[in-house]
Order: sequence, then structure tokens, then C-alpha cells
Amino acid sequence: MGQLQGCLHILSQAEMGHIHGGALRILADVGMWIDCEEALTALAGVGCAVDLPAKRVWFPERVVQRCVERMRAQYAARSEPTEMPYRYAKVAFTAQPLGIRSNFTVSAGGFPAFIYDLEGVHRRATLEDVRDALRLADGLAEVDLTGLPCSSQEVPHQLRPVVMTAELVTHTAKLGGIEAWTVDDVEAIGEMAVVVRGSEEELRRRPVLVGYSEVRSPLCLDRNMAETFIAYIRKGLPQTLDTMPVAGTTAPATIAGTLALGFAESLAGLVLAYSIDPEACVRVDVTPALADMKTGLVPVAGPDRLVLLLGAAQMIAEHYGCLGGVHGGKTDACLPGEQAGMEKALSLLLPVLAGAPAVGTVGQLENLVTFSPLQLVIDAEFARVVRRIVQGFEATAESLALDVLAEVGPGGTFIDHPHTATVFRRDFFLSDLLERSNWEGFARQELRGLEERAREKARHILREHHPDPLSAEQKREIDRIVTRFRERHQG
Repeated sequence: MGQLQGCLHILSQAEMGHIHGGALRILADVGMWIDCEEALTALAGVGCAVDLPAKRVWFPERVVQRCVERMRAQYAARSEPTEMPYRYAKVAFTAQPLGIRSNFTVSAGGFPAFIYDLEGVHRRATLEDVRDALRLADGLAEVDLTGLPCSSQEVPHQLRPVVMTAELVTHTAKLGGIEAWTVDDVEAIGEMAVVVRGSEEELRRRPVLVGYSEVRSPLCLDRNMAETFIAYIRKGLPQTLDTMPVAGTTAPATIAGTLALGFAESLAGLVLAYSIDPEACVRVDVTPALADMKTGLVPVAGPDRLVLLLGAAQMIAEHYGCLGGVHGGKTDACLPGEQAGMEKALSLLLPVLAGAPAVGTVGQLENLVTFSPLQLVIDAEFARVVRRIVQGFEATAESLALDVLAEVGPGGTFIDHPHTATVFRRDFFLSDLLERSNWEGFARQELRGLEERAREKARHILREHHPDPLSAEQKREIDRIVTRFRERHQG
């Protein structure tokens, strides 16, 4: 089909240059605080100015720019890994053309502590909720990947990343992003990844279950995050040092200033990765936001944040040359409804129109804090809608259907023509969830409205869908890994 052409652009080339230049100045003049001697020593070895007692490092512009050029060259030359489920989206670590993609991927996950269940109760998530959420995501065709849609609060926090990853690999084959908070997490989850892939060689070829590290804005890299980042680099697995600066609290109140800070922090990770391994598979990434000055909360779906995300996505794709996913499909509403619908639709559609190859994570309410199985089903339908929009239509001699028109003739009807029966199944958007009825038909329906239909669909999937992606031996090995981890960390 004739797909939509072109992409939304929010920044000029000159403006992208200003933001990158600002990031370089931040790193050179302000520097970062890094609580990891191994990281500081490695950075000193590549030409950074380091004050070990103060845990402070300054990055000369030439050092940072050299690393940016190295990353771009590696992207242009690399054939593998082509794509990897990572954080909230599927990410390519190879150069890709920018353009609107109808085959964009949608990811669930996010590790929320709370659930708004199908009975309309808001509560802490349990282990059973985690398993149901994974089965639901696995059963929704429009959800391509899933991390942990929610996180069991019954599991002690120090065990949570490893135990939740074990649940992930046991209940779905759509393996998405995971959390890793310490080097011990990296080791245990890495063992699970080898079990899933079958060997370390295959894991290197097709990475999966790879966690990530984050900067604490502004300009702080804590010990556990630095050590986790370095552990992944040493394993030869793809990485980004992610950053989530919030305009007005942990970043300047301007969008441009927030982007400059975020890219400075992620570029520091680029330099650190190459100081550990010159052949590291690494990229930049920024997930910025703005604070709500009335409440102190961080809105994830406001119009100003969408502008911010589009600017970040354009910078990553066009200036740095590493096309990636966008933190979309979000809402700040606490319940499914009109606000959630508006915000979810916009934050899914706009990133795709800007060329994002992946959007995630979906299924969340309340500023990412709460998972809703009902909302996950609705979000999957929103993704279907967006996919149909960007597919566009084709205009060819065949699609003009002039021969069909000649057969029907003036005053005829096309509804009983075989051509219509064939084409509408292929080209028309058909939905079992969206309302398409007059008032009389609506009044006769047993299930009325999008939410009730989505709730019933979720219940049907949970009754009928029971994925079993691992062999019996793989399950036993995953259990052994979790047991060893529990014994080490619980005594």
C-alpha cells in the first residue's frame, strides 16, 4: 500500500547543532559526579580530567566528539545485532533510514507497582497479576514485545528484577525490556538469557533480557548504575546510558536546556563505554519530561512533553544517527476514559508520524505507576488504528477498479459485487471494540461501549490463552538460577 510519506520535524539542523553544542559545553565546563573508581580511572585513560577524591570528571569536547564519530561509523558498518528488545521498545543498533513505518512495534512493560484490575479495584500488584498481565500481553496481536507490565510487591525488592525476569521468560515469548539494578542482577539475568537463547554465542548474536543504566539528573552517576553499565559493556552486550531529566526540577525549565542536559548525560555514557571497550555496542538515548508546577508530578502525556519527546527523537535519529523508539502510548489519567483516550492516541500517533520505529510502554495509567489490563487491550486497539492510518492507500490501475465500475454501471450497487467482498476484508478497518451503531442498536447490545468490550476481551484471553514458551529443562534451569540468587541474597 502507499504508505504515508515524510516525517514530522520539530528542529532545524541549526537548532540540533545548538543543542549538541550545549551538551558538549556542559560536559566540558560543568562535568559529572561519578561514584565509581573504575569508571573514573577508565575516563582518565581516554583524556578526561578527573578529580578522584571529589569523584568529578570533565569531558573535553574533542574526546566526546571522537566518540560520537566512532558510534556513527559503527552504526554504518555494523550488520549485527540488527534489533534488540530494550527498555521500552525494540531498538536497532545499525543504521536505518528515517521514515514513517507501518510496521512499528508496540511494547508493554514498565514495572509498575500497582494494578487497576478488571473489577475496578486499585491495589498493589501480586505475583498472580504479573502472570496474568504477561499472558494478556502475549495474547494481544498488536503488542509485539512485553517486559513486566506490573511488578509483584510480594517479592522483596532486592530480588524483584531477577524473580520478575524469570516470570517473563516463563509466560511469554514476546520478550521485551527488563530491569537490572545491580551487577548481581546482571549476572543472574544473563544466565537466564543464555538458557533462553541456548548458548552464549547465540545470545551475542541475538541479545535478549538486556537491562540498562540511568543517570540521576542533573549530572550524577551513582555507583550501582555505573557498575551495572560497565558489567554489560564488558559482556559485549548493547547498551545506552539513559537519562530522564525533568524540566523545572532536575533540568532547566526550557525544553532546549533539558535536551542539552539529557544528551550531555547520555554522551558521557558513550565516552565511558568506549573507555572500557573501544568496540562497545552503544548508543545515546534521552527520555525527557517536564514537571507539573502545581503538583510536583511528572506528566507523561502532556502536549509540552510530546513536543519534548519529538525533539529528542529527532536529535537521536538525525543528528546522532541511531534511530530508536519513543516513550509513547502514555496517559496521566488514573482511570481509562476520555482523558486517557486522548492522551494515549496522541502519544502513539505523533511519534510514529515522526518516524519512530517503536513505541512503548502501553497499558499504564497514573503517570506510569499503575498497570491496567483493560487499558492494555484498549491501547492495542489504538495501535491498530494508528497502523491503519500510516499504511495509507495505493493508487494504481488495479486499485482504481474501473472494470468493476463498468460492470456495475450507472445507478448500480457495489455491495454484492465479489470485488467488494474481497477488498473490504483486506483494506477496511474492522473492529470488535469500537462503537459503530445507531442508538437503537446500542440499546440492544449486552456489552455497551469500548471499555466493556475491552474488559470482556481481556477476560476471554485470560481464560483461553496459556503460552508455554520454554521446555521443561529450560524451566528447571531458570528455577535453579532464581533459587541460587535467593539463597545468596536472603541468607
